[in-house]
Order: sequence, then structure tokens, then C-alpha cells
Amino acid sequence: MEFSFHNTMLYAGLLTLLYFVLSVRIIRLRWRDKVGIGTGESKDLKAAVRIHGNFSEYVPLSLLLLFLIEASGGPTELVHALGAALFIARIAHAIGLTKTVGTSAPRAIGVLLTFVVLLTQAGYMVGFSVGRLIGG
Repeated sequence: MEFSFHNTMLYAGLLTLLYFVLSVRIIRLRWRDKVGIGTGESKDLKAAVRIHGNFSEYVPLSLLLLFLIEASGGPTELVHALGAALFIARIAHAIGLTKTVGTSAPRAIGVLLTFVVLLTQAGYMVGFSVGRLIGG
């Protein structure tokens, strides 16, 4: 049996490009605000570092789960829906937190959509695994 993971690869690639953009943004803010380590007194840099950190906390697990769903033969439509939703969620979160460190609609959408993706992935995987255990 030949496995193809091109759907997960698409979203891994898109999310990597987004991660790169977030990283470059931090570098530019460090230059602008002359901060070598940490965030200094720069509110913009603090927000950018947090956006980057939040991305680093949620995206790897979600990509792993996306890969496992695709590897288990999960529906292509589900893989695309989850991958696209995660990409949109991370963009929304970055936009929202860039605009204000307080609450904002884009930030709330980003957080909510990220959680929906993770919970859907967990539900699919638990359901799939339980089905295999029960069904043989």
C-alpha cells in the first residue's frame, strides 16, 4: 500500500510560511526597538513574541494530528477542512493580537477556530481508534 500525505504537506507548507512571516516580524521589531534578548519595553515586540509562541504551542500538535488522520485514511475533505481552518485561525489570531493585546474579534475567532480544529481532530482519532478496538 502506497501512502501519500500531500494534503497534510500543503498545510504544513502554508503554516511554515506563516511561521516564517511571524519570525521575520520579530526580527524587524528587534532591530527597530534595539532589543537583542527578551522584549525590553516594546509592546509591539511583546505581542509579536506571544503570537509566535502561541503558534509554536498549537500548530505542531495540530499538524501531527492532521497527518495521523490522513495516514489513517481519513476523508480528504476532512483533512482539507481542518488544515484550512487551522491556517485561517492562525492568521486571525495574529491579526487580532497585533491590533490589540486585549480582546478582539479576530483574536477570538483565531482561538475558537484553533480549539474547534483540535477538538475535531481528537474526536476523530478517538472515534477511529475505539472503532478499530471494538470492530477488530
